[in-house]
Amino acid sequence: MADPNRPVTGYPAPPASNGYPAPPASNGYPAPPASNGYPAYPYAAQQQQQHQPSYYYSNPLANQQRAAFLRRMFALFIGCVIIIGTIAFIIWLVLRPQVPQFTLQTLTLTNFNVTSNSMISGNWDARFTVRNPNSKITLFYDHVEAAVFYKSESIAETAVPPFVQGKKNETAVRATFASLSAYVDGINSERARGTVEFNLRMVARVRFRAGSWWARRRILRIYCPNLPVRVSANSSAGEMTGGSKHCRVGL
Repeated sequence: MADPNRPVTGYPAPPASNGYPAPPASNGYPAPPASNGYPAYPYAAQQQQQHQPSYYYSNPLANQQRAAFLRRMFALFIGCVIIIGTIAFIIWLVLRPQVPQFTLQTLTLTNFNVTSNSMISGNWDARFTVRNPNSKITLFYDHVEAAVFYKSESIAETAVPPFVQGKKNETAVRATFASLSAYVDGINSERARGTVEFNLRMVARVRFRAGSWWARRRILRIYCPNLPVRVSANSSAGEMTGGSKHCRVGL
């Protein structure tokens, strides 16, 4: 039975729903109410909206312009190649350049000696005729080197003085070689038969000129193989047999 003398201090608290007491507020403070239908923490929602991915939309007009530019550049490149090729072909038709012709007229051997251990010494004198078959091109031989070989073994080397060849011109060229001691294998057996074969090789840097037009410098390679020189076992001199020899010339 209630005490009728106890004073009333306020209204009674509403009963908890479902018979459970209401949970206490966090940190002793009530949660902030929502205002005007917006969430209690609007900045969190704004931060989430800022990380939404953006989509790239290509410009079809820019792609068409880029493709048209590439097509024009490719067409320009092809056009330049065709023009340069046409000019080079016309020049070739007009000039008809040909490589010079080398002919070995004589090959003389003096002071020739071969020791028992296949050491060779001697002097070689080679006389060439060089012909320029071009009727519109002048040839400038800026640097010429020559070498004499026994099979593939080098015996002696020399340099030929530079010279100029006019159109349809023939020039006499001389190359002299000297060897004091060079080792070769198997030459004694050939000398015992009375004939020794040598090879001559030349490398020349040549320029071609037609009027005021200059071609770039080219490398000529001249090869004169299998040159028989008659020299007996007890002789120190000999000459090439079989007449003049035409040499191979290549660029």
